[in-house]
Amino acid sequence: MSVTEQARRARDAAAELAVATRTVKDAALVAMADALVARTPEILTANETDLAAGREAGLSAAVLDRLALDAGRVAGIADALREMAALPDPVGEVVRGSTLPNGLELRQIRVPFGVVGIIYEARPNVTVDAAGICLKSGNAALLRGSSSAAHSNAALVAVLRDAVAGAGLPADAVQLLDASSRDSVKELMRARGLVDVLIPRGGASLIRTVVEESTVPVIETGVGNCHVYVDAAADLAKAVAVTLNAKTQRLSTCNTAESLLVHAGIADAFLPPVLAAFAEAGVTVHGSPEVAAHSAAVVPATEEDYATEYLSADISVAVVDSLDAAVAHIRRFGTGHTEAIVTDSASAARDFVARVDAAAVMVNASTRFTDGGEFGFGAEIGISTQKLHARGPMGLPELTSTKYVVTGDGHVR
Repeated sequence: MSVTEQARRARDAAAELAVATRTVKDAALVAMADALVARTPEILTANETDLAAGREAGLSAAVLDRLALDAGRVAGIADALREMAALPDPVGEVVRGSTLPNGLELRQIRVPFGVVGIIYEARPNVTVDAAGICLKSGNAALLRGSSSAAHSNAALVAVLRDAVAGAGLPADAVQLLDASSRDSVKELMRARGLVDVLIPRGGASLIRTVVEESTVPVIETGVGNCHVYVDAAADLAKAVAVTLNAKTQRLSTCNTAESLLVHAGIADAFLPPVLAAFAEAGVTVHGSPEVAAHSAAVVPATEEDYATEYLSADISVAVVDSLDAAVAHIRRFGTGHTEAIVTDSASAARDFVARVDAAAVMVNASTRFTDGGEFGFGAEIGISTQKLHARGPMGLPELTSTKYVVTGDGHVR
């Protein structure tokens, strides 16, 4: 089936989802969760096929880990759907309302986008998360995963479609596009009029391709060259803890710190303990000469290092002369995702927050907190780094648009 035909079917399904009650949608989410658990063996069999092909193709250990499923991970994915069912339904929420001077009643309410296309890499859990958050927000999902997860995604979507249909909603609310060639991506990116919005989730090259080539509106997500700046007024123990967590709590996420900036005034005191902590955690430091002076293990940093989202056990480190220099460095190399300052100076924190241009700015906290769940939003479809429509973690409300409802009593203008 062509992508165009799948998009047409998704559009029909979206029309039904738009008027589905919360009770019906929540029942479908719970049915999806139950079905995933009940059919775990067939999901794991499909996943093992992908893992075997990935090992043969020489995929890295990090990629294989993102690809891998086991009974525990499937149960966790199912639990996320149940948690989603417990969240408020954004559809129909009144954003604002008033009675105009002429007596007209004006309301702005949330409505679904309609058809949401999602292009993503490797992670089978994204298949379920995306399908669930789209359904809860009243949208039909067109999912285009990577070829490396093709068997896993096919098994997951088969389970989800059966559950959705069994709950009384159209199975075409969740559809998987062919991942065997790039043609499906190109067709999806050009399905303007059938697909309402595209959301790419993956590396910088994938996101750049979708943003530059799509005729369908795109919400840009994900690329995170995140920084931690340790100010002259920082508590050193606190700074080591925040920096280490930001880098090592999970290496392959977009909110992981990829660069550390240290004020020259505390560099001699701070660099030895933080470099030792990195060494113990197996992190390779790519540093400036001032950093290398504190450890023979430091690899000389290049301009490319400071611009790199590593997604691995690597970090770039530089010494800066001032907060101004730190902000300038972030403006040059940052991606507008998450930036952090560690300081006991209220004025330095205010200055940093005001001057850094990012979706999230952390003060004395790890960059790893930029997350829909950590923010209390529940489910998220990704973290937007753009400035139109949504910025930061995109929860259920961000998967909606709005419409104005105007009620009169025979009013004419």
